[in-house]
Amino acid sequence: MAGKETRLATAPGRTPTNLTQGGQAKAGIGESTLRPDGTLKVTGEFAYSSDMWHEDMLWGYTLRSTTAHAEIRSIDTSEALATSGVYAVLTYDDLPTDVKNYGLEIQDTPVLAHGKVRHHGEPVALVAADHPETARRAAAKIKIDYAELPVVTDEASATAEGAPLVHENRDDHHVGHVPHPNIVHRQPIIRGNADEAAKKADVIVSGEYVFGMQDQAFLGPESGLAVPGEDGGVDLYVATQWLHSDLRQIAPVLGLPPEKVRMTLSGVGGAFGGREDLSMQIHACLLALRTGKPVKIVYNRFESFFGHVHRHPAKLWYEHGATKDGKLTHLKCRIVLDGGAYASASPAVVGNASSLAVGPYVVDDVDIEAIALYSNNPPCGAMRGFGAVQACFAYEAQMDKVAKKLGMDPVEFRQLNAMEQGTIMPTGQPVDSPAPVAELLRRVKAMPLPPEQQWLTAGAGADVRALPGGLSNTTHGEGVVRGIGFAVGIKNVGFSEGFDDYSTARVRMEVVGGVPVATVHTAMAEVGQGGVTVHAQIARTELGVQQVTIQPADTRVGSAGSTSASRQTYVTGGAVKNTCEHVREQVLDIGRRKFGTYHPAWATAELLLEGGKVVTDGGEVLANLADVLEDEAVDLELEWRHRPTEPFDLHTGQGNGHVQYSFAAHRAVVEVDTELGLVKVIELACAQDVGKALNPLSVVGQIQGGTTQGLGVAVMEEIIVDPKTAKVRNPSFTDYLIPTILDTPTIPVDVLELADEHAPYGLRGIGEAPTLSSTPAVLAAIRNATGLELNKTPVRPEHLTGT
Repeated sequence: MAGKETRLATAPGRTPTNLTQGGQAKAGIGESTLRPDGTLKVTGEFAYSSDMWHEDMLWGYTLRSTTAHAEIRSIDTSEALATSGVYAVLTYDDLPTDVKNYGLEIQDTPVLAHGKVRHHGEPVALVAADHPETARRAAAKIKIDYAELPVVTDEASATAEGAPLVHENRDDHHVGHVPHPNIVHRQPIIRGNADEAAKKADVIVSGEYVFGMQDQAFLGPESGLAVPGEDGGVDLYVATQWLHSDLRQIAPVLGLPPEKVRMTLSGVGGAFGGREDLSMQIHACLLALRTGKPVKIVYNRFESFFGHVHRHPAKLWYEHGATKDGKLTHLKCRIVLDGGAYASASPAVVGNASSLAVGPYVVDDVDIEAIALYSNNPPCGAMRGFGAVQACFAYEAQMDKVAKKLGMDPVEFRQLNAMEQGTIMPTGQPVDSPAPVAELLRRVKAMPLPPEQQWLTAGAGADVRALPGGLSNTTHGEGVVRGIGFAVGIKNVGFSEGFDDYSTARVRMEVVGGVPVATVHTAMAEVGQGGVTVHAQIARTELGVQQVTIQPADTRVGSAGSTSASRQTYVTGGAVKNTCEHVREQVLDIGRRKFGTYHPAWATAELLLEGGKVVTDGGEVLANLADVLEDEAVDLELEWRHRPTEPFDLHTGQGNGHVQYSFAAHRAVVEVDTELGLVKVIELACAQDVGKALNPLSVVGQIQGGTTQGLGVAVMEEIIVDPKTAKVRNPSFTDYLIPTILDTPTIPVDVLELADEHAPYGLRGIGEAPTLSSTPAVLAAIRNATGLELNKTPVRPEHLTGT
């Protein structure tokens, strides 16, 4: 822990508190332990970041650009400053240091726009006032003179001769190997000789695919509370995915050493990648330090659509060849991702899209290129699936096309070409853990199908909600046809391409009230994935205690990395396990010192901690933990890393870039009203290998949640951006639709547990894989029902009716 901590004179209300878990008879690894925050959330008692409160706080508001690309000629804040109740109005000129940009990898994002705006909704000015409505009205009085500039909206406009440069003076480390300054990053993957292999193909199938811009659509908006400290620093309570990454970007802008920016995780109402970049963090701190008062910022839904990055929309071109007996010969592929105005996580998304573009199949000869553009569209970055989602949509459509051209069953064709342990990836990396792709497909195909069109036999008792159109009563079954589709995908786990991916855990073991208690402290962002539950389960398993306290995540402990990339149970869970093992050894050393002379097993046997006791591996009890520790405590903070990875070669894409892969397969059953173009997903079954289910209940929840997000982008979710103005047309939940309980089908889950020997407990990251294959499975089912090609997400009624 760096620096001396300064406590607040007055603590804000509804701050995060310890979560103490105990009393469950079986609550270790492999048990479906209930979440300690679950009841609080469903009863409305859980404190989310938007619930933070301080008795004398101000409210912050962000004024955003109304145009996508324009020169800022002038900003007049005089009327806003003169508004009663306003304490501060800040623009770029008021920033306290020379560090005025931030970014996850490339620091190209201005804290506040300077000279020009590059996308619709870019932050331009900040207001702090004594009431949120006062702040909003004052911001509306700020006068900005814009001079409109031409917009870059796609690859053609980005790379045309004389195209406007979104960033005129790039100096980042990617600029030297991209063919145009409006390309953020380019990653080819070349293996074998695709042109020569194509000559061996009996059939060649190509296709062009378009994947729409998806929003994370978390229900809890961006929010936080910044409180100035007596030492000139600031305490920030915020909903985020990565506390230490935020800290690394915030402190230089404020001109403060990291130890004076004290961050605490507040309750997070969903994330899915959208909280990995900064939103209001720097803005709240700037206003708090300027006014000397606590400042709270809470976005409304309109602001939230502009306040975070989205999933990259993509255009994908694929060519596959196959022999007449069904073996894939080659792949040619080009993927264009639109990164929008700022880099965010685009370089890493490009790495994922390219390295996973083949899918979970054996193809020896590949020629792949993936790029991400700079444009004047909304910035895009991390979202669940991270580049692999777009690729999976395209390659799975291709698998169905090739199978159809060969006259083969689409599942059997996939199984024939499925990778397995030992397969060499297109990057040259061997798959060194189970890859049960064919088995997952077998399992999902073997699941019982839902009953056929129940309205045909149920008569007046038929449930109209099961029909396309649902409660709108648009049909009683006329023109409704059923379709079934399959898909499977591959997703990497953890940070890749040589990133130093580690986590830190502090574990304390002591006796409280005569009972041994473990306390676990990490900076892991609990965003709904259930990490706080798993950490307690690990501590119980490794330390043999029943009562475990999980301290709030903050920057007093070392970094836990991001809650993304399906990595937290693997990496921070691994860190908790590692620290617990070292704590256990120190506890046993204390026992040996105190009791070693009383029983030879202290020196000769393998000792365990179970049920609050020290026992031999044969089950003999040597001592109670309370007697071993008495008034002593063992307190350790340690870092833990998974196996190292390496960057992909910039010319060939070769390299051991990923640490682990995860796999999921889906079968979708849909019913389509072919007259109205309405789709009802009846069932979306999933089979997934999870390595080891540390908490089976949470595992199923993650798989069902990821599946539902994939369903959303298949049939309804898309941010619509005007191609002429680059303005967002639908920044609301009225116009941007997400699945409700009436849209979400039955999701049966078949969990396979094939341990990865390289991972803690053999586990496999699970959160993202089901998001990949659910989308193409739904599209495949709709194609099966209608006979239409459908190469774009989401599928809309007009795509089905031709209107």
